[in-house]
Amino acid sequence: MPRTVAPWEIERTLLVKAEDKTNPRYGHKPEERPAEEYIKYGVINLDKPAGPTSHEVAAWVKRILKLQRVGHGGTLEA
Repeated sequence: MPRTVAPWEIERTLLVKAEDKTNPRYGHKPEERPAEEYIKYGVINLDKPAGPTSHEVAAWVKRILKLQRVGHGGTLEA
């Protein structure tokens, strides 16, 4: 029976097809992006504690971050 190789044991190389620069008027490199932009346009990965409902947690995030719209994708229940 052949031995299977674990994914972390496979040596991988990064293939770069082209190098280019981003015009700052159109965005930022991820490592240089301000936290405000992540909040405005991004996603928050949240590990919801047991007890409060998904809607309650979404309301808390909305209030804490002073956002106009907040939603969640799917269920947040364990």
